[in-house]
Amino acid sequence: MSTTMITKSELLQHWLGHRKLTRKTIEKFPEKELFEFSVGGMRPFSSLIKELLSINVPGLKEMVTRETAPFSHDLPLNSKEELLTKWDEDTPKIVEYFNQISEDQLHETIKLFGQYEFSIISHLLYFIDNEIHHRGQGFVYLRALGIEPPFFWDRY
Repeated sequence: MSTTMITKSELLQHWLGHRKLTRKTIEKFPEKELFEFSVGGMRPFSSLIKELLSINVPGLKEMVTRETAPFSHDLPLNSKEELLTKWDEDTPKIVEYFNQISEDQLHETIKLFGQYEFSIISHLLYFIDNEIHHRGQGFVYLRALGIEPPFFWDRY
């Protein structure tokens, strides 16, 4: 007998909760520091957000269409407003593409961006883990700037 620990729908809601918290984190940054401040040689938070934007929707689209394309983190987003607008535009696309992936496909192997060969579920979990990791870096940056980050549990 097989038991499901988390449904596909619950996984999507979990991810969307993380996206809400990451958006709140972007909002907390002053414009200049969003693009220039870093700690210990890490990239500025804007660069980390551009990375997430460059892989999440394109990766999901590739999972659905199986059309491979290279990615670039060098997105032409040069203001906080542009980052937030793109973030908001991508959220319904994530839902759309995610919902086109069947549960049967989750354990299929796919070589995303022509480079990373793992199961679809592994790629999805990586997308979520990567976002949490980069948001944590953003929290450190905010604290170093004397700004209180959003509560880490506030994903709703």
